[in-house]
Amino acid sequence: MDQALFLKIFAALFAIMSPIANLPVFLALTADRGPAFERKVALTLLVSLTIGAVVVGFSGDIILKVFGISLDAFRLAGGFLILLISLDLIRGQKAPAHHGTAKEKENMKSQDNPAIYPLTVPILLGPGSISTMIIFRGQVHSTSQEIAYVAGVSAAIGLLIVTFFSAPFLSRFIGETANSVMSRLMGMILAAIAMEMMTDSLKVLLPGLA
Repeated sequence: MDQALFLKIFAALFAIMSPIANLPVFLALTADRGPAFERKVALTLLVSLTIGAVVVGFSGDIILKVFGISLDAFRLAGGFLILLISLDLIRGQKAPAHHGTAKEKENMKSQDNPAIYPLTVPILLGPGSISTMIIFRGQVHSTSQEIAYVAGVSAAIGLLIVTFFSAPFLSRFIGETANSVMSRLMGMILAAIAMEMMTDSLKVLLPGLA
């Protein structure tokens, strides 16, 4: 398995999905429903995120070909989008691309089961995470890289679901300070990954820069 690719995919998705930072969102959307409802939502999340990741993994290249977009052009745009998300994390803000506008947030509160909307789409499987999966999927050229890609995506989703299943326990120990520190740390990691995506794509699109 390509360990470097695995770590990059896992780190990027972990930072974007941010289990600790999104734990309060999960708790707020399942408040006063009981532990059984929380487990139901977490299980539905596991299924929906897995299906979403499989669809993105298989259709990413097809989408680029249909619109005539090169992987490097998409990687540059995706890197810029991920950089914007990372800056929101560093500032301690929620990215509108994933958490919605004020009007959308009001609509989110009225959902009977928030697992599909808004937790899967757009909060966890939004533009940033979809772009990340498509970009890294385009870099897969061998069996070891294929294994690394699947393992990285699976590990990120698995850790996220474990966090949400443990929500009642973790909520007692994770305070605002820990959440703020984690948000800034994930933002810095995500910014570094975004800059690497952008510089790698620019070297191909503009060879003179290399």
